[in-house]
Amino acid sequence: MSDTAISESVKNYYGQVLKSSKDLKTSACCTLDAMPWHLRPLLADLHPEVVSRYYGCGSPLPPSLDGCTVLDLGCGSGRDCYLLSRLVGESGKVIGVDMTDEQLEVARLHRDWHAERYGYAQSNVEFKQGYIEDLTTAGIADNSIDVVVSNCVVNLSPDKARVLAEILRVLKPGGEIYFSDVYADRRIPQALKMEPVLLGECLGGALYWEDFRRIMQDLGCPDVRVIKQSPIVLEDPEVEAMIGMVKFSSITIRAFKMPLEDRCEDFGQVAIYKGTISEHPHAFDLDDHHHLETGRPLRVCGNSADMLGSGRYAKHFDIVGDKAQHFGLFDCASPANDAASGSDMACC
Repeated sequence: MSDTAISESVKNYYGQVLKSSKDLKTSACCTLDAMPWHLRPLLADLHPEVVSRYYGCGSPLPPSLDGCTVLDLGCGSGRDCYLLSRLVGESGKVIGVDMTDEQLEVARLHRDWHAERYGYAQSNVEFKQGYIEDLTTAGIADNSIDVVVSNCVVNLSPDKARVLAEILRVLKPGGEIYFSDVYADRRIPQALKMEPVLLGECLGGALYWEDFRRIMQDLGCPDVRVIKQSPIVLEDPEVEAMIGMVKFSSITIRAFKMPLEDRCEDFGQVAIYKGTISEHPHAFDLDDHHHLETGRPLRVCGNSADMLGSGRYAKHFDIVGDKAQHFGLFDCASPANDAASGSDMACC
């Protein structure tokens, strides 16, 4: 199956086969517990048709988005775009890109409805038809986006390396990648990659995690952080029979377009969270093992210091120390595994 045939198969599955999230055969594209508690009240302000056509696998909605320009790849019916519309505020902008006309028709139909619901003078959401492998088809310029999000979509692409390269092209320096996707614990056999149901259910095209890490490193993004992961249950007997030997996970990651090292290096730096992100007054989680309590100093590696001390998060953190003196590799022993040390070291 050619790249074009794969794209057409995906378009058919999401445009014709699936009429609502109830038609999905697995939990891969609908992780029900993924929405953080502070965002769940916003769901009540979404149009029911937009919600019914949602096929995401996580909740790629990072904090501190006020005034940002956010790009949602594979926006579908627009659920995350309309949530982001609230999070960026009336002065921010959300751009949704999708290749499936039927999904975009639903998304565009409700722009004015949501703007009125949110009390905006006009909609701050724009939907564009295009391919995520070539964002010039949607008119997305170099270095124009603050944050790129995607919800269970990259796995559907026949050329994932090109998608990831495009993301880094359109991001501003210091910009953030924050997306959820399905990953596999091994490489998927070629024949199963082409099976239409497995492809549409976000399984056939799932990247082996280590291959994803290697692609990102080759693109100059060597430090990808895991925010959250959860196993995917293959609930359909037919799907289980075809691909039950593979373990799948829904994983939310973040990465940054900035010069970072491929290992955690120790420069004696400390990060202190100010507690100034409204939805996170008590603590901020950089990833699944960097938990920064408000006001409590935490030793961090050079990469973590750069992630927190530059870009849009900088105003929320005090970073003590610079890179004038190097102390070798950062000690990544988790306090949970080294309780006797009494250290507040993070594990990078």
